Amino acid sequence: MYLDENSIEISKDNGTTYIKVAQYITEAKFGYNKVWSNDAGRNLAGKQSGTLVGIFPKIVLTFKPLNKSELNIIAPYLDNPSQKIKYYDPNKDQIITIETYTGDWENTQNNIKETQTFNCSFIAREKRA
Repeated sequence: MYLDENSIEISKDNGTTYIKVAQYITEAKFGYNKVWSNDAGRNLAGKQSGTLVGIFPKIVLTFKPLNKSELNIIAPYLDNPSQKIKYYDPNKDQIITIETYTGDWENTQNNIKETQTFNCSFIAREKRA
C-alpha cells in the first residue's frame, strides 16, 4: 500500500464529514477476506469447490499511544455502529469508500500520562464490487 496523510479517512456521520487518521496510527493492515457459502468445502479427493459470496475488505488500524484529547477525538468513531472509510484499493487502483462496522477495541493505560498502542478492525458491511 502507498500510505500518506490522506490515505485513510473515517466518517461516523454517513460520509458527511471525514477525519484523516494518519496522525493517530502507526500501522494499517489491509485484508481481503473471502467469504464462502455453506456449500463450500473439499471432497474426498481433496478438491475444493463452493460458491464465493464475495470479498469483504477488512482494515486493521494500530493506533499509537494516544493522549486524552486524541482519544476523545477517535473514540466516537470507533464506538459508532457504522463508519464510512476512504482508502486506496489496489484492485481498483484508486481511492474508494466502503461502509464498515468495527470490532472490539481496548485502550490500556499504564500510568496517568501514557497509554499503549491498540488495534481496531474496520470490516466491510458489503462485498467489494
